Amino acid sequence: MGLLKKLLLWKKKIEEPEFEIEDWNEIIYDRDDLQINDRQQREEYVKGCLEQIAEASRELETLQFEYNMVTSYLKDMEEIEALPEEEKEELITCAKKIDALEQQQAGYKERVNKMSDVKYHQMERMEEEVQEGYEKLTKAEDYQELIKRDLRKLDGEKHAYLFRRNELRRTIADTRSMTIVCTVAVIICILILMALQYGFRMNTKIGYLAAAAVGAVAITAIFVKYNDSVRELSQVENGIGRIIRLQNTVKIRYVNNTHLLDYLYMKYKVSSADELGKSWQQYLEEKAERHSYQQAERQLDQCQKELLHVLRRYQVKDPMIWLHQTAALLDKKEMVEIRHNLIIRRQSLRRRMDYNKEVIAGKAQAEIKDLVEKYPKYAKEILKIVGEYEKDFS
Repeated sequence: MGLLKKLLLWKKKIEEPEFEIEDWNEIIYDRDDLQINDRQQREEYVKGCLEQIAEASRELETLQFEYNMVTSYLKDMEEIEALPEEEKEELITCAKKIDALEQQQAGYKERVNKMSDVKYHQMERMEEEVQEGYEKLTKAEDYQELIKRDLRKLDGEKHAYLFRRNELRRTIADTRSMTIVCTVAVIICILILMALQYGFRMNTKIGYLAAAAVGAVAITAIFVKYNDSVRELSQVENGIGRIIRLQNTVKIRYVNNTHLLDYLYMKYKVSSADELGKSWQQYLEEKAERHSYQQAERQLDQCQKELLHVLRRYQVKDPMIWLHQTAALLDKKEMVEIRHNLIIRRQSLRRRMDYNKEVIAGKAQAEIKDLVEKYPKYAKEILKIVGEYEKDFS
């Protein structure tokens, strides 16, 4: 089993040879596969070297510009630090003003409750009529509450009248039934009395009188109740009619006032008078803040011009950069940190310049020179390619 495993590993090594990863930072010139006698390969090889020299030259121009700029910053810092105390104090005063104004502007931009530009411009357009609109909305909303209260009261009264009307109608129906019952009862009593009188020869005179009296009293009471109910029913129905008329009048007012509120809400893009009032207060605060911000911006512009004027007076080559790093003028630690970063940047640029000059361009030049020396019969041709390339490149 162990032998089989070794054989498989050996086979894998044969099938999958490992290659070392090249160092990508190292420039290598390999002529092992170059057929120097082939004109096309020879020309392509030389042009490849020349391309590397051109690439290094372009990179050197960019690096040199950046290097000069960083050096200029360092010299400006030396000029500023070498200023006499009085002149340095003038710079610090300007820097303090700029720093304070920038903090004020930053505080405005970072406000949490800042009004959006859309809302601000909307309120700005309605500035002259907002107060009047707020009063109209408040009045209309208060009136709407009064109307709703009246409608609820009228609804309550109407339901009470309707309930009473149903009661009276039941009472009238009951009195009619009671009248029939009493009449039937009196008739039955009379028939019974007649049977007693003629069948049993009894004296029923008092019975007739009692039946007539009871019947008369009962019917009279029922009749009075009936008349009272009819009269009250008429009054209740009149009351219902009056309430309906009042409701219609109040409903008209409700509908008109609702339409007015809808229009005012749409006009001022709010859902209540309270919202409009809050938006108005927020607008006034925002307006004051924006005014202060604009004043601070004008003052900042003026202070920056003053700082530029002072820096130019002291021969600072690039004064614009100091507008954005006033902290370095106010804090020595900040100035030291900036200088340290600039020195590191310049060292990095210097290394890159040396690499492009000595390694990339230098090796490519050395390779072309070595070709001329090793293959003198192709020297004129190689030098001609170099001359033509330099002519095109220039």
